[in-house]
Amino acid sequence: MALNIVLIEPEIPNNTGNIGRLALASGSNLHLVKPFGFKIDDSRLKRAGLDYWKHLSVTYYESVDEFFDKNKSETMVYLSSHGEKNHWDIPFKDNLFLIFGKESVGLPKNIINNQIDSVFKIPIFSKHVRSLNIANAVSIVVYDGLKQLQI
Repeated sequence: MALNIVLIEPEIPNNTGNIGRLALASGSNLHLVKPFGFKIDDSRLKRAGLDYWKHLSVTYYESVDEFFDKNKSETMVYLSSHGEKNHWDIPFKDNLFLIFGKESVGLPKNIINNQIDSVFKIPIFSKHVRSLNIANAVSIVVYDGLKQLQI
């Protein structure tokens, strides 16, 4: 049983490396959608992913359109601070795609607007925090999903 972690246009190599390590540790697949804010051979990505990257199930896409075209039959949920429903209400199932946006602006507005019924947020209980670090957000959602799936 596996989940799919999708990063649309990730910008920070350290975050992507940490999420790659998390994907491997959790038995998840990683999907990376270009353009990236770094080169895939960036030393910071490798340092954060350590020696694990070579063992990771990772798929690369040249664009958002290519990602959605190749995975159009898959079940997807979208994570955004603009979601109305909390992440613990995600209907987790095997092979679910968890879609995360880039660090600076999150998911594109057109994706949020077109998929509003499938957009979830991680609740934040302080008015002083706008969002969570993406690596932390992915960790919260993936391990909550594994708990719900009783892996």
